[in-house]
Amino acid sequence: MTVRRGQAWGEPGPLPPEGVVVRSDAEARAVVENARRAGNPVPALGLLGGDLCRTVGGTGDEARLRSPAAVRLPVDLGEVLLDGRLHWFVAHLVARRAWWRGRAWLAMNAEWLGPWDVAPRAHPNDGLLDVLDASVPVGERLKVRSRLTHGTHLPHPAISVQRRPAVQVEFPRPVPVHLDGELAGSFRTLSVRVDPDAVAVVV
Repeated sequence: MTVRRGQAWGEPGPLPPEGVVVRSDAEARAVVENARRAGNPVPALGLLGGDLCRTVGGTGDEARLRSPAAVRLPVDLGEVLLDGRLHWFVAHLVARRAWWRGRAWLAMNAEWLGPWDVAPRAHPNDGLLDVLDASVPVGERLKVRSRLTHGTHLPHPAISVQRRPAVQVEFPRPVPVHLDGELAGSFRTLSVRVDPDAVAVVV
């Protein structure tokens, strides 16, 4: 069940024996994709790094994951249909050509994208994706970039923000799409949705 305001989120509990330790969002996505394509349950993920780890307060301490101090949290997954093939992402989807040139379209399950606090309101277990559509004018780009590390780039008239369980976007021509920091290819049409409570993570 997705997190509710005023209610506790997660519970104490170490990584189970079948759990998988991952050190990046890309590693976590690989575990998810392999399990889903094989029709198997996604194992619990012990987070040691990545933007999802940072969002949920992970410390990067592997010994903690198997100790009584560990905390188990349910999180959502992002799903996207690309050229008829389903893919997943744990932290973020980014569709853009080059940073700060033209349009950037992002679906955030995590708050962070590298050093940038891109989606300050994002919560990875609220059943929603934070969708940002940005076309920042040349004269504003340095100002916006300098504010990204603190999450103070919003609100901005050139950046629209929506919180949606599902969304579809179409580009005039194929755009490179990155899932959890890895290039998946270039696509024109993206159908994105959230899969609530899809996996347990341990920090």
